[in-house]
Amino acid sequence: MSRWKAAAIHLSISAVIASITAALVFLVWFPPPYGHAAGADQLILVLLGVDIVLGPLLTLIVYRHGKWGMRFDLVVIGLLQAGAFLYGMSIVVACRPVFVVGAIDRFVLVPANAIDAKDLAEGSQPQFRSLPWTGPRLANALRPEKAEDRNELLFNGLAGKDIERFPKFYATYADHHDALLAHARPLDQLDAKPGARAQVDRWLAARTRERDSVVWLPLTGRAKDMVMLLDRGDGRLLGALPIDPWL
Repeated sequence: MSRWKAAAIHLSISAVIASITAALVFLVWFPPPYGHAAGADQLILVLLGVDIVLGPLLTLIVYRHGKWGMRFDLVVIGLLQAGAFLYGMSIVVACRPVFVVGAIDRFVLVPANAIDAKDLAEGSQPQFRSLPWTGPRLANALRPEKAEDRNELLFNGLAGKDIERFPKFYATYADHHDALLAHARPLDQLDAKPGARAQVDRWLAARTRERDSVVWLPLTGRAKDMVMLLDRGDGRLLGALPIDPWL
């Protein structure tokens, strides 16, 4: 077997693993429209770049048919590739979004590594006491009624730990979206943002929606901030557009 054939076989195996990984990341852990906001596209490019390039390239460099110790060399290459892949996957798992939280006047994409185990155990409902593996759960964060909770939230907020990182303040979105919807803005307020009018018009035309039936709120993520679109009447999440809400 030539080194080119050996490298091609290694590349084929790596490509299969990469395809499965990409499907898991983009369809399950970082489902649309949250992948871009959470930085999944950047993470997966690095991860798959290592997986596809590192192993086959090393195989191409070291492989020589009949070489003594060749099997050992290939095992070492496989272990190096597996180690790099598993390390990359651990970062992806830690950064995966676990909750989409309506926080006062915006939505926040909360990654797994942003919630402490102690805070998770205090979740207000069973679905908010565990980190999901099948995509982020939707919740609405309600302002606490107790003075001691408000004070705790104030001090934690000064340290950068805001309300969306406390599952004990979460509530079912469908039952508590009215206050959040009251902060939503009409689509006309997006028109002045660079490239926004064309994106919004394409989105509305594709879904045959009237402009005044949709409102928006900012969606903040680890990598990018976007615009979350909602139904003006019932507050349902309709999708997100890659428009910077702060410009």
